Amino acid sequence: MSISILFFGQLTDITGCSQLKMDHVEDTDQLNAVLTDQYPLLAQTKYVIAINKKIIRTKVALSHEVEVALLPPFSGG
Repeated sequence: MSISILFFGQLTDITGCSQLKMDHVEDTDQLNAVLTDQYPLLAQTKYVIAINKKIIRTKVALSHEVEVALLPPFSGG
């Protein structure tokens, strides 16, 4: 299973990329664990996860070819 992960804002600075592909990630908890292991500064950064353009707040299973976005805090005006 391959998922596409998109990074926005300061998260692109932390990861050094705006997107990447990842295999063998079962759910959002495992995704967070893998990403914070690979990019330790993510553990100190606030962000939300969106799956297929829908923000989620709980553990969600990831299916084949899902698009995951990590979104930093944002404000509007």
